[in-house]
Amino acid sequence: MRRLLPVTDQTSGRGPLGGTGGARVPTGASAPDDPSAQAQAQAQAPAPAAAPAPDREWSLDELADAYAYPADRDVWLRANMVSTLDGAAQHDGRSQPISSAADMRVFGTLRGLADVVVVGAETVRQEGYRPARAREAFAARRAADGQAPAPAVAVVSAGLDLDFSSPLFTEPLVPTLLVTGAGAPADRVAAARAAGAEIVIAGDGAAVDPARAVRALAERGLRRLLTEGGPRLLGQFVAARVLDELCLTVSPMLTAGDAQRIAGGPALALPERFALRSLLEEDGFLFARYHQGRHSAE
Repeated sequence: MRRLLPVTDQTSGRGPLGGTGGARVPTGASAPDDPSAQAQAQAQAPAPAAAPAPDREWSLDELADAYAYPADRDVWLRANMVSTLDGAAQHDGRSQPISSAADMRVFGTLRGLADVVVVGAETVRQEGYRPARAREAFAARRAADGQAPAPAVAVVSAGLDLDFSSPLFTEPLVPTLLVTGAGAPADRVAAARAAGAEIVIAGDGAAVDPARAVRALAERGLRRLLTEGGPRLLGQFVAARVLDELCLTVSPMLTAGDAQRIAGGPALALPERFALRSLLEEDGFLFARYHQGRHSAE
């Protein structure tokens, strides 16, 4: 893992497009013939760039520091998604084929920092979601922040068409939450509660209001939110303009086909601008953090 942005003493010292930095010489110009001018130019030239930092596997503590939630925010919703070079968020309906070991370490770190993982029902079904587990690497950090040993999983679903006998509902360390609307089918609500799930109402009809879902979870003390999609749910958060941060893994793969993008649903009337806050790289995978425009100057 190497940090490409922001630039630090651990970042490769190479300048733009692979140069080593320093003053530019106009095309066709030559170095001065006057020895005194040459000496003056050498004295004014910057020191040679440091050698690039070695590519190594970062510890989970280093990753946790790099991805820490903003300390000055009461509520923060971040998304974690992976995309191929040609924009595919999945291959054969799943994200795992376009992921990597480094991507999974980042995935685990983001879960280790979150109060709650918010996910759509279709993604739960496709990816075979299981409960988040407690990890010793994050135990002290979570305890110091007053967090539960593991994040809760909150499934966003209007119809509650879910398998309540799956481990997500039968084996959670923290009770699984179901975020739904007031008009959700009563029999499915009863079945969910019988399975030990907690119901969070975030809509007046059957559908869930994304902004209201964020508020409802925050009111439960779950203020550090992480959504892992799928694309339709992420699109809803984007459309509601409640997404604060996107953690995007760019996979160095091409898949072609007609796979979904990371966000789906109706297009915004105007594109929403995000600002790049950091960029890491390992084995050709890029790990970018973008903050929503309203946070970009902070």
